[in-house]
Amino acid sequence: MRVPFIKMHGLGNDFIVLDARETALPPMTNGLARALADRREGIGCDQLILLEESDSHAFKMRIFNSDGGEVEACGNASRAVALLHGERAQIETAGGAITLEPAEGGASVDMGAPEFAWDKIPLAFAMDTLNMPVSWSDESGDLDAPMAVNVGNPHVVFFTKDTNTVKLGQIGPEIENDPLFTEGINVNVASVVGDNHLRLNVWERGAGLTRACGTGACATAIAAMKRGLVGRSATVSLPGGDLVIEWRDDNSILMTGPATEAYRGSFEWDDFA
Repeated sequence: MRVPFIKMHGLGNDFIVLDARETALPPMTNGLARALADRREGIGCDQLILLEESDSHAFKMRIFNSDGGEVEACGNASRAVALLHGERAQIETAGGAITLEPAEGGASVDMGAPEFAWDKIPLAFAMDTLNMPVSWSDESGDLDAPMAVNVGNPHVVFFTKDTNTVKLGQIGPEIENDPLFTEGINVNVASVVGDNHLRLNVWERGAGLTRACGTGACATAIAAMKRGLVGRSATVSLPGGDLVIEWRDDNSILMTGPATEAYRGSFEWDDFA
């Protein structure tokens, strides 16, 4: 079975998009997603995105990280899908309904409301998620007193003076897989670099270091807002570029930024199944 795909990216965070809304595809498996994501023997991507029909929304977006695991949300992929869809739509994801709206050069995405309760992250036991009484150490020193927030998927956010001094490639896997985080965690290390301006590096659960993470930018901006470090709208600078995050009065998070279609192609399903 020959299957078309679309290669897209948001700030360098890249995706394979498969559209099963009109032509049904065989069931997606973790192994198939991992094989397609492989950068040496597959097409290569950070996430594989599968679009399907939905009974309750315009359509459904499913997200598989490069390790093959299915996850709840992906902000950068949401903008890419908005660009592809071409019009405002409310869509279904495993992390809840989100609203997409294409804009010049990209899109805005209403990511819904953040969750702060310990059992919504989720954590293994109850604690204050605004200032968590936990720490981890790497060569640059201690990473301590982070904040946890769920923005469709779970994140922990550390604030440091200089994000680039933290060896996130080394300590990220340790934090991601700590038993405290019962479903794993995305790890964000951020610094305040100006008025309403944050710099951010992200270790993404199931994908590793990434040039950009939309939900990470949302989680980090919300954490900074909760701690009074920035106002209700902030620019988040990632290695791949900038996103603007607004925490609106209705409690929803609006993420705005670029998305790009790179190329289109096709593959033989059985070659990767």
